Amino acid sequence: MKAMKTKAYFEILKNKSVDELNKDLVSAKKELFNLRFQNATNQLDNTARISEVRKNIARIQTVITQSQRTAQ
Repeated sequence: MKAMKTKAYFEILKNKSVDELNKDLVSAKKELFNLRFQNATNQLDNTARISEVRKNIARIQTVITQSQRTAQ
């Protein structure tokens, strides 16, 4: 995924269902694992991508939590 503004990314996430968000969360965690593995083996060129993916994971989890709280 290309880098995008935080507010725009939040708007995209808010329009998704919880199932879609969970799928995005799983794929982001897999990507983070792969990035860490590449970093450990000195194959990673863009190390800033690790922190970007970590922040995206936090954003996804935040939207999931917000949607669960509004559903109650």
